[in-house]
Amino acid sequence: MKLVVVSAGLSVPSSTRLLADRLAAATAGRTSAEVRVVELRDLAVEIAHTFTNGFPGRELSAAFDAVRAADGLVVVTPVFSASYSGLFKSFFDALGATEPDALAGKPVLVAATGGTARHSLVLEHALRPLFAYLKAVVVPTGVYAASEDWGAEGLDGRIERAAGELAALMTGLSTVGKPAGDTTEVVPFEERLAALRPAG
Repeated sequence: MKLVVVSAGLSVPSSTRLLADRLAAATAGRTSAEVRVVELRDLAVEIAHTFTNGFPGRELSAAFDAVRAADGLVVVTPVFSASYSGLFKSFFDALGATEPDALAGKPVLVAATGGTARHSLVLEHALRPLFAYLKAVVVPTGVYAASEDWGAEGLDGRIERAAGELAALMTGLSTVGKPAGDTTEVVPFEERLAALRPAG
């Protein structure tokens, strides 16, 4: 099983990468998935060239291949002007240009970092619609981390809940098409998703 993390952090060290790593670790701990991190900062030039010449470079092509082959994605962006970063959007625009259905049906956990809690709705008004348009299956819980959230109560719980939801979707999908004679019970997708939602 493969989990791919797409991080759009620009600085080193990066709070965006830190959040991505924590989400990946929590998800991998539930699935034993192999984790690959795609740092968009390192691909910025190739992403730009893709829009001018129509062809992804070697490293960007490898990143696209990893995303296509993933059983689940963790995507994390810093917030700029109350939305995702241009680099983050450009990566997924370029991926969609090469293969429009690359994310169709793929479980995705969306997350973002910002300087203030006022931008937490970026998950709902920007990230969730973007990945719905790309036909991905976005987990119910998104994770936003403002500067004051680091070390504060609450962030760990959101990370664990979101990771649990992603892991459930990844393991549920991995049972599709299993060999004949395997009598392992398969819980329908809708039931697995409903079980993740809080009662009431």
